[in-house]
Amino acid sequence: MSTTSGAAGRSPLFYTVAEAARILRVDPATVYRAIRENAFPAVRLRTRYVVPARAVEELAEQAAASGEVVDVARAAAERRTAREVARLNGGASW
Repeated sequence: MSTTSGAAGRSPLFYTVAEAARILRVDPATVYRAIRENAFPAVRLRTRYVVPARAVEELAEQAAASGEVVDVARAAAERRTAREVARLNGGASW
């Protein structure tokens, strides 16, 4: 299974969990745990997870731009809260 977008030399659209962990320099178990806790974006394909390359890139960009610690769990909680508010408001975004 290829994680590339098809054309030679193009960046992958998705990483395996092991690849994302290697890029982030953490143990794959850490990434799996964050995915299961909805604290890290992933796509589940049957029993496998793949991580959008853009998500990894955006984490790096946020950390570099802010000069601060990027808390993925907090960001995920904020996204969940925003989705819940939108759901309760009938999908309207205020």
